[in-house]
Amino acid sequence: MRATDPADLGITEAVSLLGDRSISSVELVEACLRRIAERDGTHSHDGDPASINAWIRVYEEDAIEAAKRADQVPADERPPLHGVPVGLKDVYGVAGKPLTASSRAFEDVPERDSDVWASLKAAGMILLGHLHTHEFTVGGTTDQVGNPWALDRTPGGSSGGSAAALAARMTPAATGTDTAGSLRIPSAMCGTSTIKPTYGTTSFRGAVPLAPSFDHAGPMARTLGDCAALLTAIADPDRAQAETTLKGARLAVSPRLPLVSPDEDVAAGFDGALETCRSLGAELVDVPPPAAELEVGPDYLDILYAELAAWHRHLAGRRDQYRPALREWVEQGEEKGTSAIDYAAAQARRREDAAAWRDWFAAHRIMAVIEPTVTVVAWPRGDGYERAGSDAELIALTHYWNWTGFPAVALPACVGSRSGLPVGVSLIGEPETDWDLLAVGIALQSELGVPEAPFPAPVEAAAD
Repeated sequence: MRATDPADLGITEAVSLLGDRSISSVELVEACLRRIAERDGTHSHDGDPASINAWIRVYEEDAIEAAKRADQVPADERPPLHGVPVGLKDVYGVAGKPLTASSRAFEDVPERDSDVWASLKAAGMILLGHLHTHEFTVGGTTDQVGNPWALDRTPGGSSGGSAAALAARMTPAATGTDTAGSLRIPSAMCGTSTIKPTYGTTSFRGAVPLAPSFDHAGPMARTLGDCAALLTAIADPDRAQAETTLKGARLAVSPRLPLVSPDEDVAAGFDGALETCRSLGAELVDVPPPAAELEVGPDYLDILYAELAAWHRHLAGRRDQYRPALREWVEQGEEKGTSAIDYAAAQARRREDAAAWRDWFAAHRIMAVIEPTVTVVAWPRGDGYERAGSDAELIALTHYWNWTGFPAVALPACVGSRSGLPVGVSLIGEPETDWDLLAVGIALQSELGVPEAPFPAPVEAAAD
């Protein structure tokens, strides 16, 4: 069915309608801007209980002018995503625009575009504005933003503004980053989709880092098909999409699941996703775990602390403007003072673990590992900025795939019958299998569907 309001269009739908001139870029951009005005509420640094507050800055005049120019381009000269709006997480530099990482302690005005935005702009996309992040991306919540499914719940983080804007249908496309789960956690909690690409597939140049050897830049959208279109523009414009099928795919339930205890809705959603995989012809196999460390918390933190503290040294004089949790993270990193020897040893163990996983995928002919994205549904908004590490449960499964650098696709599994909130499932593959992984995820999503957040969003969600 064709969307009646242009703001409800996904990327591929919009491309089709723009291509045959059933809609203009100006109409599409103006529809998204109206939706932002209708649904986002008050734009602020700290947020408020009655607002989604996904956007930290909206570039309304610039977006309309860019759309007008886009509509003048002849059809045979238009790039693949010509005229489609997008929001950028507030860590991606745009030449001449403020960049703040949702922090009072930082404001930069880059002279050049980040590589991700440069690629999306070259693909013809129209920038709507910058989206809120957990401060400097250091957290699995974004508590200044309300979840469109229930305003008193976190949208997840750190790319919480991006996921919330997508779920509220304020934009068909967004970007995020992922250091311990920051693309996947908010996608799970807001009922949207993403891929954390193989490490290094997408450029991080021109983006504010957290820990560079873990940081991944990635696309976010309501569907994985739309994520594939964005990833193509960002990483590989000449890439052809793989066949979207699960038939014959060998999937393994994650050997890390015994380390966690998913809540009732998450467990039910995961079981349903497994059954759907079987019904679509996938082969679910039970094989021994790889010869790799399955719990890497201390090593992961050693690397994270070192890289985080190194980048934040240049803001030492502004630390009084940090939120408490960020200040604690940076001070812990400085206090720990990971030595170069310990850092190198942790990175060596990391390489060994990744190699063991690659061997395991090959030996057992595994197409993908499947696991819940997050073990809980969206928490109440609250103390995500009060102390470092309060979000540890949220990254229990996700951070491991930053450790290995393997690609991970995340999509909605269902809406929990107990909570009324979205539940997510993830597929993880070997390095450089991003497109095959997306194809399998698209096939699964074609059966699981994409949930739609209620509007107006309730202030209180169902019981946990």
